[in-house]
Amino acid sequence: MLDKSCKIILKQCMNLKKNESCLIVTDSKLKSIGDALYKNSLKITKNSKIILTTIPKAHGEEPPQKIADEMLKHDVILMPTTKSLSHTRARENAIKNGARIASMPGITKDTMQRTLNINFNKIKTINERLISKLKNKSNIKITTKLGTKVEFEIKNRKWISDDGAIYNKKRAFGNLPGGEIFIAPLEGKTNGKIIVDASVGGLGKVDKNIKITVEDGFITSANGGKTANQFKKLLKNELYRNVAELGIGTNYRAKITGNVLEDEKVAGTCHIAFGNNKHFGGKVDVPFHVDFVIKKPTIYADGALIMKEGKFV
Repeated sequence: MLDKSCKIILKQCMNLKKNESCLIVTDSKLKSIGDALYKNSLKITKNSKIILTTIPKAHGEEPPQKIADEMLKHDVILMPTTKSLSHTRARENAIKNGARIASMPGITKDTMQRTLNINFNKIKTINERLISKLKNKSNIKITTKLGTKVEFEIKNRKWISDDGAIYNKKRAFGNLPGGEIFIAPLEGKTNGKIIVDASVGGLGKVDKNIKITVEDGFITSANGGKTANQFKKLLKNELYRNVAELGIGTNYRAKITGNVLEDEKVAGTCHIAFGNNKHFGGKVDVPFHVDFVIKKPTIYADGALIMKEGKFV
């Protein structure tokens, strides 16, 4: 059932070779996906291993030390886990050690089958064109019909492309499915109001639109329904409120499902994350990273229109 998607991941995305080692890090909830990746990896290399990790309370929490140690021993690492290990020291150290890694937090079988059988070169081209328009810009302004009006300062910060097809070189890292560009805004410089109408990382689709107010780079209030209240309970550290990331989705086969791994890749959306951004150009290093996905944004860069109500200009 998942063999085609697994082959795309292992051969096309990761370019796993028979003389390389492969590690699958998974957990009890996603073990069936981990098992499928492991089974298919053995068709390429005999030096493959699957290991179960615990399920933490939040995205970005460090895995157990034995997992972190094991990650230092392999060429290719795939991480289909319930909570994201992307923004962790364990992942960063494995990259520094030469591994190439794909993180797949919360991935489902449906997402694998629908969003991976795509033209990766098309997404790469879209990402490159977007970044060419945004490169060297200092200010990003986002508005929506629902009332979002927020501005980010990004001077001297670098946009990163995640197209899903570039994890074939040492120290390459990204998400699968791919399909976004993202940046770490300058700390303490984001201000405005954000109306979240799609989903929240780890919490699913919003039951009621969430209104988030940001002042000087930090959340000052977050109000809505049940989803908003669940999120606020996670804010146990002031730095968890830090505006960590701004991203724009570019995957034309992704759709809003409640799984932020896919939702943040949906073409015509943007996402804003809070907490950790240390591992992609920012300065905040905390065991917490939660994305909020917004539909149909209008985006300006230094006053130039980039996207209008979810459509690229």
